[in-house]
Formats: sequence, structure tokens, C-alpha cells
Amino acid sequence: MTSHHCRAAVTILLLTFLGGTSPPELIAAERPNIVLFIADDVSYDDLGCYGNNTARTPNIDRLARHGLTFDNAFLTASSCSPSRCSIVTGRYPHNNGPASELHRPLPSHLIKFPSLLKKSRYYTALAGKDHMPQDDAHEEDVWDRKEGPNVPGNSGGEGHWLDVVQSRPKDQPFFFWFAAIDAHRGWDADNEWDADRYGPMHDPAKMIIPAGLADTPETREDLASYHNEITRFDWYIGQIVEELNQQSVLEDTLIIVMADNGRPFPRGKTRVHDCGMKTPFVAHWPNGISHAGNRCDSLISAIDLCPTVLELAAVEIPEQVQGRSFSKLFEDPDQPFREYAFSEHNWHDYAACARSVRDDDGYLYILNLRPEQAWLGPADAVSSPSHNAIKKLRDGGTLSDAQADVFLKPRPEEELYFTADDSDQIYSLVDATFHEKKLEELRQTMQTWRDVTGDSLPENPTKDFYDRETGYTDSRTGRRIRGNRPYGDYPGHDRDAAHINEPGPN
Repeated sequence: MTSHHCRAAVTILLLTFLGGTSPPELIAAERPNIVLFIADDVSYDDLGCYGNNTARTPNIDRLARHGLTFDNAFLTASSCSPSRCSIVTGRYPHNNGPASELHRPLPSHLIKFPSLLKKSRYYTALAGKDHMPQDDAHEEDVWDRKEGPNVPGNSGGEGHWLDVVQSRPKDQPFFFWFAAIDAHRGWDADNEWDADRYGPMHDPAKMIIPAGLADTPETREDLASYHNEITRFDWYIGQIVEELNQQSVLEDTLIIVMADNGRPFPRGKTRVHDCGMKTPFVAHWPNGISHAGNRCDSLISAIDLCPTVLELAAVEIPEQVQGRSFSKLFEDPDQPFREYAFSEHNWHDYAACARSVRDDDGYLYILNLRPEQAWLGPADAVSSPSHNAIKKLRDGGTLSDAQADVFLKPRPEEELYFTADDSDQIYSLVDATFHEKKLEELRQTMQTWRDVTGDSLPENPTKDFYDRETGYTDSRTGRRIRGNRPYGDYPGHDRDAAHINEPGPN
């Protein structure tokens, strides 16, 4: 019997046991422990295991060498809270109601999947950044323990992780949601740096400049501070891996490392291009991954994490879940999984509405539903030294194609890219005759997905909260105050998309 069939048999037995009474030692022995590490605002290509030669991520790289690295994992939102809410419900952002927009809550009827683990006798804990608000929230039903992000000397979100692992009950399987604030602006790792732990700070002179940024001293210093936060995140992952090993539970613990969206720089966070939506996704599970050290090219979506975890934990997957379990890829990473992966960007500091679909051939189709404005990024990126550097080039008339794309308005209503030939998605193929058939296929696929899942363009959208040129509410004082400003309608509001469970093409 293969290990896949063994786990399937165990799942059936456990579901039977869980309907009545099951000894805790059986539950702990047969169901994997699960630890999810989520970085804040980190692009996939800013980790060593994804080819970055300047980022120091030795602990994540080690997990990759002995685990499985996914090369085509995509988020459903390139914005903090919509992305996290999508992961925790297994649903597309516009099917999460108001939570499709930054800071807005999930409807009360939707289930956060850790609550189902808790009901099935997993010990559940969240430590670090939450950012998954919900109407009429009952967090005690979701988490056995919940810890905030800050401790003395560390405001990166990792300070409570070790204590959670050390103090856990030893007679239960566990699920830990460890969410860093690293690497969200403004940078604080520089001021809290511990060279004995993290090594030397990153050298600005060695930074690789991503497409769309200007090669200036200010940009290099900005990137170095960003990489310092990634290295701090990596160090705490290593600390937890070592503790799990000392407790002799590492072998049967599924560890996943990912991010909620791309780097907080121009042409990063808030984009539906790869620079905003493509996430690092490293899985480590000695007793569950058959081909350790391999890479998986199969297309997966962030909404697939929820059903995967629930299936491995022998928990029934609720009807609300629009994703699919990819657990079979742990057995055979070479088999195909998804044909399409969908993403969206809605209001985040500025009014926006865009959709994208990727296929397993490597094509990316983008639909801009509010093309009249430039796609700047979040307000804290707009006020950053890196953005100011490309503004100077703009004012001097010396922008590259990638840099000019930051300020482009109006944007084209449609974009098409073959990502193998254009990894930064700078040159659209919409008008290329050779790609007409693919354009029509993805255009129709997008329309079907939007129709089936109840997506819509709000008639009364949430307006800009910040100045588009400076990123501030008060440009004279450099202040950014969110204030008590009204939100508008959210996507799918008029179609009650929060009660639609159909996933559309996948």
C-alpha cells in the first residue's frame, strides 16, 4: 500500500473515531502537526532558494533543500488583510464580502478553518500579526492561544513563537499560524539588529535592483533594510525548526513558508502581476513529502491551502471552500494540478479594481476595471525613498519602460504576458496576432469566473484615502492618518457574492 493510500485509510479511520471518542495519543500519532509561517510583504524572488544571491535566508533554504519548493504558487490578493482572509477561509476575496478590501471584516457566517481544527482536537495558536478581522468575531472558537506581534527588542512579530511551541500541550496535534510583521514598512529591524543572531546587516552596495526601481543610494539602502527584515524572519524560523527537532516532532510536522503579497516597493505590493501575486511557498515534512529536495511546477492558489490542511488533518472541508487540496503533490510533485489561478486587487489606500488569471502554460491575462488611474502601490511605498527616486527620473524624462509603467495612466483595459519570456511583465502581447487564440481563451475564462463567483465592479467605490503623489494625507507635514473616512461598496456586493460558494474554472 502506498503512503498516499495509507494516509487515506487513516483519514477514514480518524473520521470514524472523531464521530465518537478517540484517544488523544491516536489523534496525535496519525495526524500531522502543521506550522504555517507567513511573511509580510515579501516577494518570492527575495529568498535564496528562489535564486536571490544577496538575501540571507539559510533556514528557509535548508527547509527547501529537504522539502518541496513550489515555483508556481499564487496569491488571490496582493494586499495584506484581503490575502490573509482569503487564505483562512479558502475563498476568493470578493467572495469574502467587505474583506475584499484592506482592513474590512469578514462576514460573520464565514468559517476560519483553524476553528475546524480546534473542534477536531488540534491545539491551535496564532502568534504575530493577525489582520483577519471578522464581524461578530469569536476568536476563542478559532484559537486556543493568541499572542500579539510585539515583545521587547522585537517588533517583527516573531517574539512569541518559541514560547507557543515550548508550552503547547504534548498530547494533541497542533496547528500554529506564525505571522511576522517582517518585512512591512517602516523598517525596524535595523534599530533592533542583533548581529550575534542575524549576522551582519545587508550591504546596500550588493543589492540587486528589481525592475521598475532606480539604482540610487537611497533605493539601495531601502532594499538593504527590507532584506534585513527578511533575514530576521528567517532566523526565527530556524529557531522554531530547532525546537521542533529537540521535541522529536519535526519528522511529522508539515511546515509551510509563504508570504501575503509582494515587496512594498513600486511594481510590487498591490499588483496582480507576478511581482505582487507570486508567493514563495516552501513545504517541509519528512514523513509526508516523498521527493525531498524537489521543485514543483504545478500551479497552486492560496485558497488551496485551507482544504489541503483540512484533508491532512482528517477534517471535513466545508462547502464555503472554493480551493482544492493539493496534498497529492507531496507524493508526486510532477503531476498537473490547476489549469487556472485567479487573483484580484481591490481598494488598498487607493481606489482600484483589477483581475488576473494565470494558466498552466505560463500565460497571464489582466483585466483592468478601473484603468483611468496609475497603479502606484500602497501609500507607504508611494512615500518611500525608492518611489521618490523614480519620481525624479520621471520629472527629468528619463524613465525606463518598467519605471514608466508605475506612472502609466490610463492603463490598458487588458494585458497579456507569456511569463517565461517576460518575467517582469513589461511588454503586453494583447495586440500580438500570434497570441490571439490564447487572449480569447483567457478573456472568456475570466468572464466565466467572474459570472460564476458573483464578481462585480462597485458603482460606489471606496475612494482614495491618501494623496497619489506623496502617499500622505497631509503633504506639508508628511503625516499619514487613516482617520474616520467612509468606505464605499465592495466587489460582489450587489450580487451577494459572500454567499456564493462556486469556484468557477480551476
